[in-house]
Amino acid sequence: MRKPHPGGGTEKLPMTEPAPREMRLMRASCRRGTAACPIRSCDLRGWKAEQPVWPPTRQCPSPGVLPSSLPAMAHAARLLAALAALLAAAATGDARPSKIAVVGAGIGGSAVAHFLQQHFGPRVQIDVFEKGTVGGRLATISVNKQHYESGAASFHSLSLHMQGFVKQLGLRHRREVGGRSAIFNGENFVLEETDWYLLNLFRLWWHYGISFLRLQMWVEEVMEKFMRIYKYQAHGYAFSGVEELLYSLGESAFVNMTQRSVAESLLQVGVTQRFIDDVVSAVLRASYGQSAAMPAFAGAMSLAGAQGSLWSVEGGNKLVCSGLLKLTKANVIHATVTTVTLQPTEGKPLYRVRYENEAGTGSDNYDIVVIATPLHLDNSSTIAFEGFDPPIDVVQGSFQPTVVSLVHGYLNSSYFGFPDPKLFPFANILTTDFPSFFCALDNICPVNISASFRRKQPQEAAVWRVQSPQPLLRSQLKTLFRSYYSVQTAEWQAHPVHSPHTPLPRFTLHDQLFHLNALEWAASSVEVTAVAAKNVALLAFNRWYQDLDKIDQKDLMHKVKTEL
Repeated sequence: MRKPHPGGGTEKLPMTEPAPREMRLMRASCRRGTAACPIRSCDLRGWKAEQPVWPPTRQCPSPGVLPSSLPAMAHAARLLAALAALLAAAATGDARPSKIAVVGAGIGGSAVAHFLQQHFGPRVQIDVFEKGTVGGRLATISVNKQHYESGAASFHSLSLHMQGFVKQLGLRHRREVGGRSAIFNGENFVLEETDWYLLNLFRLWWHYGISFLRLQMWVEEVMEKFMRIYKYQAHGYAFSGVEELLYSLGESAFVNMTQRSVAESLLQVGVTQRFIDDVVSAVLRASYGQSAAMPAFAGAMSLAGAQGSLWSVEGGNKLVCSGLLKLTKANVIHATVTTVTLQPTEGKPLYRVRYENEAGTGSDNYDIVVIATPLHLDNSSTIAFEGFDPPIDVVQGSFQPTVVSLVHGYLNSSYFGFPDPKLFPFANILTTDFPSFFCALDNICPVNISASFRRKQPQEAAVWRVQSPQPLLRSQLKTLFRSYYSVQTAEWQAHPVHSPHTPLPRFTLHDQLFHLNALEWAASSVEVTAVAAKNVALLAFNRWYQDLDKIDQKDLMHKVKTEL
């Protein structure tokens, strides 16, 4: 008899040792260090993905070597129970799944395919369906024979999953070319960055008092609790719903942050309304295209990205997605998934996935299905779920459209109060609620930067990235630019329209049917999607092997400290 190993392959189970379900039942007593545990710590190491090393102070006796205080009959009874559990496991079939379907090849789909292979092993066939281009919202646009980011442009230094992907794939961080930022209110700049750190702090204090310090403390407190998720996932814990995940990180405070606005939360901790209107709103418009009325949890994730050091991938951020799929050896099927149907079977469920492409229609059966694409009201390609009782209803609401325009031309610095373009000092411009026709304007660098590269001067033709809620009109382009050579656009359903009244969805739609993008209704970013991918992979693994003590556990910080 062999049991599946989360990292791939199989591991032989001697008939004198307990079966998988029996091992899970006995794990708790082994943690207590009882002498009655017949499992060695080295036998459990590697049984679950990223299982912690056994504490040296709680050694378990080797199989067949029992303290003399235990009678021989107790030993025989345990061996018989282990044998019975072993036979029961063989009867129910605890084999690994044979085929897994992932719908979507963006960062969520590529990451979950990678994590699923880590846990179930390389023998599992993983099919990834993608109707468009691999990378999803990580994409580039070519301008004048150079490629520029048109999707997510950079990542926070604390994006641990993304950092891990880059390291594992052998990619490199792109060299950053510095530039100053400012906030524009439609008439003048309300805040300007200088090259001197202390002067920037003085200006913040002069205009807004200690509001910026209170904001920083608030964001750091949220991020400190959010970072717990990496420790939970390292120990194999998963959550079936967004509310359960948030509660494990910050208890009711995190859940309540999805039901109250950023402005309300910041006012409560002493941040002034003026600072919210001038600075906080500008950051949220640049990242989410939304205002300070959005929920506090999503706002905190966005504001954290504005405070830390940022990085991006040399050659383009989309290389992470294609690299993970290549590493996983996933079978990428370029098609649109139309229907997921529950098949009538005995035992574990089976799902039939139907899809369409240029070659026609097709379908196949899968043991596990992960939806790694948005399912919402205004998505014309919403997947139909058939044969489920009760029916699956995943409609949440609408997404915020975001238009990214890459303009190769000369900036109209006069519009920003600088008649002489040579004196215009800013490379990044954020906006308050006015002007309403654009959210942010950036002088961007290509995805490949040579050692001799320099940022274009204001009086030179450069590539500017304009983020707006709608496609820019010709009159609006003439407002921002004196002249231009080309305009290329990409329109995204970038983020959910976050509302304090939006219910928190669940990752688990059915026994082995999961919706990875459920988490973006609490907060939306590349790293949050990677966190959701890891959670869904662990959730599928734990549910497949019925390791329910690793799902939706309470007081996880105490449990993790105990395991350490």
